[in-house]
Amino acid sequence: MPETPDLAEYQWPTCAPCGRQLRHDELGRTACRLCQDRTDLALRQLPGPRGLYAQLATVLNPGAGRGEGRVTGSRTAPLPLRLEPLSLAARGGVVTVLQAWLIDWHELLGWRYPRWQGDLQQQLDQVVKALQVNLEWAATKHPAFGDFAQEVSSLVRQCERQTTGERPERPVSVACPCGTVLRVTVSTPGARCRGCSTQYARSEVLELPLAVRAAA
Repeated sequence: MPETPDLAEYQWPTCAPCGRQLRHDELGRTACRLCQDRTDLALRQLPGPRGLYAQLATVLNPGAGRGEGRVTGSRTAPLPLRLEPLSLAARGGVVTVLQAWLIDWHELLGWRYPRWQGDLQQQLDQVVKALQVNLEWAATKHPAFGDFAQEVSSLVRQCERQTTGERPERPVSVACPCGTVLRVTVSTPGARCRGCSTQYARSEVLELPLAVRAAA
């Protein structure tokens, strides 16, 4: 007689980005449709002449954005450009990160290496469009869609902080019942405990108790 599976050990499939349990009509997917929609919305904020990427060019000069690089005295000269938005706008920043993901998707699908045309703004527009076209496949089949979704969200938040002056979210330490300390922010989509491998959804990780600081 075949052994009956131990239902007590069965774990219902969860969404990679947020950690919540998948609905019946989402079984077999890597991510829930809500996280797919959130990622699509994040991507939509980047391209175009009024998108977050284009806005980075308006805060490159010292004194722009949050005022970083302002000179309060005459001892030192200001930097020619603000490094934070420059690192996001230049090659190696937002465009390169997204292109690396699209290359990865092409390799998994067996497609030819994608080609880039035009300047960085045009390449950004192209890669975002290509990622959006294939987002349904990635959210369904790509094993690292959770990492992709979190990286896109992080890029958008970084661009927003540079263009709007928004301060970075302050991380807090929460404690898993196993004793492991997790560092999270208010917008953390979910987290996996390094100690016991428990996957927490966003609402669950925010409900964990604050970690007690060790005595000095």
